[in-house]
Amino acid sequence: YNNTSILTGKYPHNHHVINNTLEGNCSSQAWQKTQEPITFPALLQKYGYYQTFFAGKYLNEYGNKQAGGVEHVPPGWDYWFALERNSKYYNYTLSVNGKAERHGQNYSEDYLTDVLANISIDFLQYKSNYRPFFMMVSTPAPHSPWTAAPQYEGQFSSLKAPRDPNFNIHGKDKHWLIRQAKTPMTNSSVEFLDNAYRKRWRTLLSVDDLVEKVVKKLEVRGELENTYIIFTSDNGYHTGQFSLPMDKRQLYEFDIRVPLLVRGPNIKPNQTSPLLVANIDLGPTVLDMAGYDINKTQMDGMSFLPVMANGSMWRTDFLVEYEGEGHNVSDPACPILGPGVSECFPDCVCEDSYNNTYACVRTLSQTANLQYCEFDDNEVFVEVYNLTGDPFQLTNIAKTIDQEVLERMNHRLMMLQSCSGQSCRTPGVYDSRFKFDPRLMFSQNPHISRLRQTLK
Repeated sequence: YNNTSILTGKYPHNHHVINNTLEGNCSSQAWQKTQEPITFPALLQKYGYYQTFFAGKYLNEYGNKQAGGVEHVPPGWDYWFALERNSKYYNYTLSVNGKAERHGQNYSEDYLTDVLANISIDFLQYKSNYRPFFMMVSTPAPHSPWTAAPQYEGQFSSLKAPRDPNFNIHGKDKHWLIRQAKTPMTNSSVEFLDNAYRKRWRTLLSVDDLVEKVVKKLEVRGELENTYIIFTSDNGYHTGQFSLPMDKRQLYEFDIRVPLLVRGPNIKPNQTSPLLVANIDLGPTVLDMAGYDINKTQMDGMSFLPVMANGSMWRTDFLVEYEGEGHNVSDPACPILGPGVSECFPDCVCEDSYNNTYACVRTLSQTANLQYCEFDDNEVFVEVYNLTGDPFQLTNIAKTIDQEVLERMNHRLMMLQSCSGQSCRTPGVYDSRFKFDPRLMFSQNPHISRLRQTLK
């Protein structure tokens, strides 16, 4: 689902993928028809004469028979090595340029992270030297089931999940899904999440090896200094914050922030930028690196290449949106909970629900570092955080923040939920050029956005 925003450079309300099911448009025929032909790799191949290479997890429903099976190779890719369906480490099927290749559970031949590394360095060895290239290597690791390579199974034996100030405390001023978490967590829950944290780190040691192999191959071939490398992830993850054992579907920094590292021509080493970059910015940035005019696209994101080169102007906010998932029937393991919820494990603590549907404006300017969120639930619940003084989001200031700021953030949220392309990049609330246009009050997607009639 996050991958669709990376590939299209669009917010979910514009690419219309709302979850990881076919019904939610994940790898559906509608996605294949309307969005796949205009992903940034397709544009690179078509207009930039790039040879394009994909290896790894594409989309959760990729390979589904109802979506063309593994025979379907999306437009824009010359070399295609895509995992059928969701994350695995052994016993999986790859689509190798549209042909099924089955793998078993022999470490030296089948461990997926290493297989992806080997396919990647083979591509670098045998690709054409007369055309520029783009590679996207998408490792399922550190996604569950967290299977480490055998040589790394004993690493990090004493490591625990970070005990930040928001670890294992009650989110008493947050929306109901957070308030329902059992707090403090049981010892077995804490043990479970610490163990998962260790396992995730172990799987990343193989990702580390993959990165090293690719970088060394580029170096040996004399291509490293002429190549941009972007390292990032598609979602955050929580382990015990606000007594939520483990998942990734919440609006807080621990779930929406991801690492982003870039090296390449004209990028000075060892510099860090505080600016807000989103997954929708990756496509425009890669196109910009290739010299393609991103104004010709329908992308919502921006290229951050100029920012890395000389620190030019940048937008002050972006949209975070999520549509919650639940089940129509009760979980047999947790009958007391009733229907409408999901991911209720361990200890029947639910990580998601139908009305865990929210949209946020995340703002960072010279004078403000805020997050403003509205829920599409019966309460139209609002959460606001001042991350300057409260980086762990312990205190929801929705009831105490200045009324005018609340109203402006509400207006900005509606504008962003209705935005498309250029209108997603207009000045934010803390920019002197900010203007609210009432014509943008009503979202194209009223299911997610409800105007709060009374801002209390």
